[in-house]
Amino acid sequence: MTGLYERHPYPGKLIVVEGIDGSGKSTQLRLIHRWLEAAGYRVFFTEWNSSELVRRAIRRGKKKGLLTPTTFSLLHAADFADRLIYQIMPPLKGGMIVLADRYAYTAFTRDVARGVDPQWVREVYSIAPRPDLALYFRVPIEASLERVLTGRQKLKYYEAGMDLRLANEATESFRIFQSRILELYDALTHEFDLKVIDAVRDIDEQQQVVRQLVMDVIRGVEPKKPYERQSLLRQRPAVQKNGRA
Repeated sequence: MTGLYERHPYPGKLIVVEGIDGSGKSTQLRLIHRWLEAAGYRVFFTEWNSSELVRRAIRRGKKKGLLTPTTFSLLHAADFADRLIYQIMPPLKGGMIVLADRYAYTAFTRDVARGVDPQWVREVYSIAPRPDLALYFRVPIEASLERVLTGRQKLKYYEAGMDLRLANEATESFRIFQSRILELYDALTHEFDLKVIDAVRDIDEQQQVVRQLVMDVIRGVEPKKPYERQSLLRQRPAVQKNGRA
């Protein structure tokens, strides 16, 4: 798995955010996205589990309770591979700044927390290029739980790890499952040079820290007038109803 250990050769910059559910990483990435675009940079955004090819399959599998840990892992890997080919690599090669809400490190933590073999997961994601900046928003479990429950009445089945039968009650299952993920993230910080952000701090304070780290990474990238981003994206072949291109 040399990809995640070696600097990529492309003119663009790849910036990713990671963290357990409720860490606030998505909020920080949205703020960075707006800030960079306002400054005239060409930016492309992508997020975990958003591939059109895989998203529906995952949704159906969740509803019917068909997803084993390995199946879950494979579907997310297919999502990542599809987005890597058609969304991440073309803008990166075209000199754009690519912002990714979750990256391979999500699989290294979530999948392994579900009992999938860690070496197998790493081999599956060996195609992933090393990010220029990987931000890990670290938050205590109780703060994460409080944030997740703000605005909704209950936890989602899979985010709480209920499929693993860790506890009968969703809140306790969430604590156990997300604690496993948190420990795995902590173990990855030195190996993959994840920049730890104290996600308990005020949003504005976090943003100032993040902006400085981003500026250090994109130094030398010249802002340009934005243009239609689809021109840089590799087009996926049309799929007919019978499944053939």
